[in-house]
Amino acid sequence: MAIFNTTNTSVLLPREIADGMVKKSQSLSTVALLSQQKPMRFGKQDIIVFDNLPKAEFVEEGADKASTTGSFSSVSVAPHKAQVTMRFNQEVMWADEDYQLGVLDELAQAGAEALSRALDLGLYHAINPLTGAKVASWTNFAAASTKVVEMKGKTAEADAAFRAAVGQVVNGLNPAMVTGAAFDPKFSWALSELRRKDGAGDTSDQRYPQLGFGTNVSEFLGVPVAQGNTVSATPEATDTKVRAIVGDFTNGVRWGIQRQLPVELIQFGDPDGQGDLKRKNQVALRLETVYAWYVFTDRFALVKEAA
Repeated sequence: MAIFNTTNTSVLLPREIADGMVKKSQSLSTVALLSQQKPMRFGKQDIIVFDNLPKAEFVEEGADKASTTGSFSSVSVAPHKAQVTMRFNQEVMWADEDYQLGVLDELAQAGAEALSRALDLGLYHAINPLTGAKVASWTNFAAASTKVVEMKGKTAEADAAFRAAVGQVVNGLNPAMVTGAAFDPKFSWALSELRRKDGAGDTSDQRYPQLGFGTNVSEFLGVPVAQGNTVSATPEATDTKVRAIVGDFTNGVRWGIQRQLPVELIQFGDPDGQGDLKRKNQVALRLETVYAWYVFTDRFALVKEAA
């Protein structure tokens, strides 16, 4: 892990911008862009799920009322703590006081991005961002969906794959609404590269000119889109080949922040296994957020690039 010093112009991040970091982390996450967080208490929480929705009954005057149908079960959201810890040489604090280096906003942005990517990587792939490895004990994540559309070869029609994925969600055994899609930039580019066809084959005209070069795509074929490379889990992990995650982001995923811990300035001890702070003339900065989520994987479909 890097240790920041005066030569790389990194400075201490003060406590008062912690709230701004949390807000930025939520606005940067593709999950947060497509699905609103739900208020949550700390710890495991049960979500009631209707397996068989109750049906109403019209009753004539003087007639008996029948017992209506309906059955339900429950699932549990589990807390997952994400943390960012940065070490600084003591001289960094002095340099900031003397020269006002003005990089606090950059550090805040970096910390917020790390937390936002942690939410995406955990909820989509069950990946630990620091190591790039899957968390073996986590079984509930979006990419665990069995609804998969595979694009084969460089000439694959990306829009056809997208339509097929939407079809798997809408026409599956447990049909769901498609309220959003998360695109990897590679998928947005593939869509933007599609050309109109005529009798002789592809023309030079873009099939979807509104996409431009596939940057900052916010909507495709009427479906709200959030774009980010956390969809493919890169660069933190080996490319999962997932290019799009399509489904019911409104009701198919429940997530929230159970605890927002303030920025903590640590001046004593060994908080990250790199040696005693006092002995090394250093301080450490730590920001922690406790996320919790549950994904109804049958309400999502994946578009994957063939290996």
